[in-house]
Amino acid sequence: MSEKQHKLILFQEKEIRRVWHKEEWWFSVIDVVEVLSESKNPRRYWSDLKRKLKKEGYNQLYENIVQLKLEASDGKQYKTDCSNTETMFRIIQSIPSPNAEPFKRWLAKVGYDRVQEIENPELAAQRARDYYKALGYDEKWIETRMQSIQVRGQLTDEWKERDVKEGLGVSEE
Repeated sequence: MSEKQHKLILFQEKEIRRVWHKEEWWFSVIDVVEVLSESKNPRRYWSDLKRKLKKEGYNQLYENIVQLKLEASDGKQYKTDCSNTETMFRIIQSIPSPNAEPFKRWLAKVGYDRVQEIENPELAAQRARDYYKALGYDEKWIETRMQSIQVRGQLTDEWKERDVKEGLGVSEE
């Protein structure tokens, strides 16, 4: 098993187990619930939270939680409720705890920023430039990258106008 497939991350000096599954990270729900709720019985807390979410109409919860084998403190692998990032954010939003508030504020800010970028796409371009700059790329590289993104967008728009279907090969007409 590759190092990428299982990896621990730390939050507030506590381990959050995660596993690479279906081309994305899946996180241990129990670990996140334990950190954010500070419950002495995170499994019970999670059980109660699942019932509450279902009662509130979040019926997709059971479809978006899978049991994956993760290593426990005894070194053995056990099936554990895991969720992808999107579902984990939904779970975090449902935890009434001061520890969850920084996540909730961050999610609200990201959501607000994306709405602003929809209204003004130049903001998205500027955010990308700032991000690349923070990663240490020089201005020439950034400009080349931004141009390639624009050209790719124009190309895919042209394909859509010509009704080109995604994933199909070249026809032999």
